[in-house]
Amino acid sequence: MIPKQARRLRVGVLGAGPIAQYAHLESCAKAGNADLYAICDAAPDLLARIAAAYAPQKTFSDYDAMLADPDLEAVIVATSDAWHVPMSIKALQAGKAVLCEKPIGTTVEEVLALRDAVLASGKILQVGHMKRFDPGLEAAKEFIDRDMGQQLALKAWYCDSTHRYTMTDAVQPLVVTSTQQRKPAGNPKADLRRYFMLAHGSHLVDTARFLCGEITQVRARLAERYGAYCWFVETDFANGTLGHLDLTVAVRMDWHEGFQLYGEHGSIIAKTYNPWYYKSSDVEIFHESDATTRRVLGADGHFFRRQLEAFADSVLTGAPQRGADIEDGLASVRAMAAIAESVRTGEAVAVPTMRGAV
Repeated sequence: MIPKQARRLRVGVLGAGPIAQYAHLESCAKAGNADLYAICDAAPDLLARIAAAYAPQKTFSDYDAMLADPDLEAVIVATSDAWHVPMSIKALQAGKAVLCEKPIGTTVEEVLALRDAVLASGKILQVGHMKRFDPGLEAAKEFIDRDMGQQLALKAWYCDSTHRYTMTDAVQPLVVTSTQQRKPAGNPKADLRRYFMLAHGSHLVDTARFLCGEITQVRARLAERYGAYCWFVETDFANGTLGHLDLTVAVRMDWHEGFQLYGEHGSIIAKTYNPWYYKSSDVEIFHESDATTRRVLGADGHFFRRQLEAFADSVLTGAPQRGADIEDGLASVRAMAAIAESVRTGEAVAVPTMRGAV
């Protein structure tokens, strides 16, 4: 176990559903600089069972009551997508830092409102793009920033598998459920195009931006056959890099995720695994200078704990944010909206890139 530091961020987790159980509660327990101070959930039976397992200092059935606790310092918003923005705004207005699950919002307009709340509060908001804390991707980013030189082209793919639940059911704990759990109005999966783009496309878009910077334009096509959805997205980056993004749900094969990036002084080939294996991406970095290929082991692949520790470090010490901030979250939603518009019109669609732009 990672030793706990003397000063630890007191975190409250909003929502005790699957993503909290799979990722965030354990992250709070394992993080060296954070503690699970509180859990809040509207379902009393679920709250009691999860609290018995994780032993927070406090439990709440009312979110406003948790936010009113002066000892609470930060909130992890682990709810359905529809509540990400309103619950994050509430926390910010209460003076709490926020780590919110991705996607940060479901429309550009609501994320703009959240950005206003972040700026007004002066508090840290980090978006849960946990792949930025994959040791393999971190090694790739370090090579890009220090040694790669000019980038030429990126090919990146995120292909969910028809066998993913067979795999994840074997490795994940049995999720605790309740008939009293709150659910958003309507069925988020009623529009699968929208649901798959928000759930999976947000990862692909953010990884592309993490590696190559701002996306300025997209031209997208979508094929729907035998219940599968495949987006091919021609992508322009502000630095002149050409991009191709492949989002497919679901391939008739193993989970298939990764990227190839070609640069002036070397290239990168990456294979990323289903995140619930907590396994670092296999990233091979070729250095043109000495014609060698290197690969980091990345033994610590707990991306969710690592993102929480980086968030806590920023809140406690003022360290620069290493995770995705509100502008990154907004850029991701803008890019996904542009992809949807390009599919609808068949035309290239520009993506606003200036930080602070409406």
